[in-house]
Amino acid sequence: LALTSLEIVLGIDNVVFLAILAGRLPPERQARARRVGLLLAMLMRLGLLAAAYWIMKLQTPFATIPVVEIELSGKSLILLAGGLFLIAKATMEIHHTVEEGGAHRQNPGVRPGLGRKAASFTGVLVQILLLDLVFSLDSVITAVGMTSNYWIMATAVVAAVGVMLLFAGPIARFVHKHPTMKTLALAFLVLIGVLLVAEGAGRHLPRGYIYFAMAFALGVELVNMRAGLRRAGTGPDVSAPGGS
Repeated sequence: LALTSLEIVLGIDNVVFLAILAGRLPPERQARARRVGLLLAMLMRLGLLAAAYWIMKLQTPFATIPVVEIELSGKSLILLAGGLFLIAKATMEIHHTVEEGGAHRQNPGVRPGLGRKAASFTGVLVQILLLDLVFSLDSVITAVGMTSNYWIMATAVVAAVGVMLLFAGPIARFVHKHPTMKTLALAFLVLIGVLLVAEGAGRHLPRGYIYFAMAFALGVELVNMRAGLRRAGTGPDVSAPGGS
């Protein structure tokens, strides 16, 4: 249960980014992309768990950059590449979101999302798999650190992916329904990318602070959304009988 909970927590950023990437596809293909992406992520994690001994060896340094005293290992290279890719991709998505939002405000007849070329299903899956590989490293290392029993690890991974499959649709609809929430989610992913780059460079940042900042920002945005709904309320109709 503890490992399943950790796998779910470690998979939240994966689900959010998957929802944003799948959102570039036509509506009728988005659900399929989310399902296929999560199932491929599950298979990848199960495969990595089976090769856990090799994964743990990736943490062994093979070189050192003397000027900045950074030890390079297989894991650090993957984290550096994945973190930089996540920062670049999330930044590009923020740019597209802001640009499309501005174009939509200037011309309300144009639907957001139609200003750029639609992504291909295969292209989105490739990007999902690349990020799955990076996110899977933390998942596998956490699992191996808690138990050496493959079936316990595999059961936790399958259960966590099942939960993510269950909530991927509602999360995707919520993110795309609220543009400010989508921008906030992308900002979270930039922050996670920075965290991955720092870890790849051997600079450990306590994740508790990162997750607290994300939770606080999310809470503020939910309050703003609630206040916006109240301001948009019509209130009692004074023209109706008994109105005040």
